[in-house]
Amino acid sequence: MVRHLAWALPVGVLAITLACSSGHNFSIQPPAPAPRQASGTTDVITYHNDNARSGQNLSETVLTPSNVNVSSFGKIGFFPVDGKVDAQPLLLAAVTFPSAGMHDVLYVATEHDSLFAMDATTGTVLWKVSLLGAGETTSDDHGCSQITPEIGVTSTPVIDRAHNIIYAVAMSKNGAGNYMQRLHALNLQTGAEMLGGPITIQASFPGTGDESSGGTLNFMPGQHAERAGLLLLNGIIYTTWTSHCDIRPYTGWVIAYNASTLAQSSVLNLTPNGSEGSIWMSGAAPASDTNGNIYFLDANGTFDTALNGSGFPVHGDFGNAFTKLSTATGLGVSDYFATFDTVAESNADEDLGSGGALLLPDLTDANGKLHHLAVGAGKDANIYVVDRDNMGKFSPSSNNIYQEIKGT
Repeated sequence: MVRHLAWALPVGVLAITLACSSGHNFSIQPPAPAPRQASGTTDVITYHNDNARSGQNLSETVLTPSNVNVSSFGKIGFFPVDGKVDAQPLLLAAVTFPSAGMHDVLYVATEHDSLFAMDATTGTVLWKVSLLGAGETTSDDHGCSQITPEIGVTSTPVIDRAHNIIYAVAMSKNGAGNYMQRLHALNLQTGAEMLGGPITIQASFPGTGDESSGGTLNFMPGQHAERAGLLLLNGIIYTTWTSHCDIRPYTGWVIAYNASTLAQSSVLNLTPNGSEGSIWMSGAAPASDTNGNIYFLDANGTFDTALNGSGFPVHGDFGNAFTKLSTATGLGVSDYFATFDTVAESNADEDLGSGGALLLPDLTDANGKLHHLAVGAGKDANIYVVDRDNMGKFSPSSNNIYQEIKGT
């Protein structure tokens, strides 16, 4: 799972690719624009603007193809912070602070385990908090180049504006060399901890794979990093976990928390009887649809090519797969797609899970049929377009999906 690849694919480019290469005519229904606040600024409360991970701002009226050019568009300055910024900054319009009035606000997390609220125009710091516990540090001596030189906040936080909270996961290490992973819920106007937080992230799951003892896997905080962004869906915060420096033992965890109480609500492991198969996606966050389903791409790891009668891996190991989770009754895999050569790709460290999932707008073909599609890509340089209602599962001879665009 060596993490060299970070890429982004604009929706507009992808839509053109689909239309041109499929030989069919389509009509696409775009999503509704994000709410625009009184200041005229559109909130950005999550990774890539919405839970479909579209990256779109449909309320933009100033930027045009004619004025985005080398002479009138570009970097205009820096806002100093205290560490590396791996997480996407988030933006809220027209936030009123107790002693500072109303501001459009950038929320910026750093690998120094700091979270800043800054005026989006001037960079003035409205508040700053440290997410470190007493006697803890963000310095780490693993010696890998993935997250370095500090291991603080790597994943993009998520904002619940209605409840005035920003959620973030912070990693640290104490003087004894023990690692901590904590979920924080902070007040948007003051930075104060809320809901009795932070809470220490712990989890267990039945299985005999890496991290297991006596038939139970136990989450090992020092073996994992929260690199993928947080997902807030129907009042639940979903955290998804990758390895810390590709050092086994590790597996693929999804750990969920009630956004109102921070109580753990569900746990799922994607490789409970195998190894690896973690979730990193170059920092992208899991996507979700309006029915409460979650989509992500799992990194290289154990995949059971022996399937049960429903087409699912017999031991429940979904390494290197495009995965759909249902949240209707607990948390579980409801569908998936794995390439015909998934085992060979895993063995060659060609992660399918190096890129994120993107849900396309509903698409109606020339025959009037409605399609619910998702797209993902990884290190093999192919783009995979799957039908979210029938993702294709696994076949050793072919990829049974909606569309595959090779050699991109």
